[in-house]
Amino acid sequence: MAACHEINEDPKLYQKSNKILLMGNPNVGKSVFFSNLTGIRVVSSNYAGTTVSYTEGTMKLGNETYTLIDVPGTYSLEATSKAEEVAVRFINSNPAAIICVLDATNLERNIKLGLDIQRYNIPVVYALNMVDVAKRRGYDINLRLLARELGAPVIPTIAVKNEGIDKLTEELQKILNSSKTTCGNCASCPGCAKLGMNTWDRAREIAARVRIKTEGKPSFLDRLGNSMLKPWPGIPIALLTIIVSLGVIIGAGKFLQEYILGPLVGDVLVPFFKMIISYIVSEGILHNVLIGEYGIFTIGLEWIIESILPFVFLFYVVFSFLEDSGILPRLSVLFDSIMRKMGVQGGSMITILLGYGCAVPAIIGSRTATTKKERLMISAIVCFAVPCISQTGALISLFAGFSPILLVLMFLLSFAVMMIVSSVLSRIIKGKVDPMIIEIPNLLMPNGKAYAKKLMLRMKNFFLDAEVPMLISIVIAALLKETGLLEKIAVYLEPIVSGWLGLPRSAVIALILGIIRREMAVAPLLEIEGLTALQAFVGGTVALLYLPCLSVFGILSKEFNTKTALAISLATTLNALLVGGLINQLAHLFM
Repeated sequence: MAACHEINEDPKLYQKSNKILLMGNPNVGKSVFFSNLTGIRVVSSNYAGTTVSYTEGTMKLGNETYTLIDVPGTYSLEATSKAEEVAVRFINSNPAAIICVLDATNLERNIKLGLDIQRYNIPVVYALNMVDVAKRRGYDINLRLLARELGAPVIPTIAVKNEGIDKLTEELQKILNSSKTTCGNCASCPGCAKLGMNTWDRAREIAARVRIKTEGKPSFLDRLGNSMLKPWPGIPIALLTIIVSLGVIIGAGKFLQEYILGPLVGDVLVPFFKMIISYIVSEGILHNVLIGEYGIFTIGLEWIIESILPFVFLFYVVFSFLEDSGILPRLSVLFDSIMRKMGVQGGSMITILLGYGCAVPAIIGSRTATTKKERLMISAIVCFAVPCISQTGALISLFAGFSPILLVLMFLLSFAVMMIVSSVLSRIIKGKVDPMIIEIPNLLMPNGKAYAKKLMLRMKNFFLDAEVPMLISIVIAALLKETGLLEKIAVYLEPIVSGWLGLPRSAVIALILGIIRREMAVAPLLEIEGLTALQAFVGGTVALLYLPCLSVFGILSKEFNTKTALAISLATTLNALLVGGLINQLAHLFM
């Protein structure tokens, strides 16, 4: 049993007995420990700022059952940030014990947090993670000396390989059964008056004493990781990474669509459901809603499974790999100067890229921004110009019958709108944007098991979060068609749809359904026969820039307020109709 909570919710959790805290700096692998200790499939990412919520699960030690809480990653317990405030609140809530994860490649900073934890006189066991990476870089750690300095057991671990976890739980059970709660070593206590040095100085001193230089040889990944932080060859490698990523998503997606999912849907699933439903349900509205022109088991299968699913799946395959390998934060460093021109810092690139999967987690992820101005800018940029992966998949399907140049032009238009919107907002919104501070993790090959878990969870969330609204959209489309309401609405919107945008009257359904799900503003265009390249591009433009869907509106209201959500929705709608109409009118003017 597990649950994820926002960091400002559920105060009852602080009152729970028998709880164990999992603590550490950002990016030390806490989520992997949590998954190994509880068996819960939680998402863990290899860059700082991912954990904006805490996760709780259950673990058994002997005959006792404990609540394990993955506390938001923090560098200290000085309560100067939201994550630190929550960490301090948890540590003051009478936990039974603490598992503190230390990164063997960044000892000073991690030992500093370990010393801060000592002040609270709570049983603790330290997991020294990534000892393999430290050894590869030419460092061994004197574990016995480090344990003596910290006054608690220190267990070497390689979490992604599940090494050291059994020993960790064994030591955890020992300290839980022991009545001893003090560090046992006055000289290592940062609060001791006779020590005469602050926590940082003490952490540096301990790190220098326990770290032993060896003849380590950096691996290829170590050298590549360092190279990717420099303009040369970092920028060419970054561009190649982006090109290959897009190639995999689009190329492999088209292959799946054309040779696997297309035949499966068109030749197997649709005929099967038509036969079954025609036998059970007689002619009428219900029959048409199920297998009619906009039927759930006809157009629904074609839109969702054939047109959208392959690109969603491959996006998460690629994005999860870039996360877990440590490539994403390196891209942020390289493109910081470009992001600065947009009015945000380079670290925000990770959040904006997340928006290409879905706008909702991207807006939630904007919590990692250090100022409200940057949060608003990131959220607005995602709403105005970043297509979600479902929308992108639909656009790829829409342009497949024309020229791939249309898709390139669409993304160039997206970037142009992104730059313009960010430039305008940086002048309108009051406040400042702080310099970039981002954790640069080790460049690693993702662990296969953890990577598969993440991919499975993300696809599960896609089906839960996206499929139901898309099916609702299809039902609404079918009902509008069957009741004749679609034609009546089309009459009122014809000056905009047909006159200004130059689209067929039937395209009005795209504007209606796009309110529910963003990709549904594209999907109906796939069914319009005789659509010209210009009409496809104009329709795609409107769909790309159209108002956020209902789920995005809801998260904007929650993260900011309803006024902000309404303002962004109105502005994006007007912008979509304006830009789409201008493209249509200018094209006819010069054609």
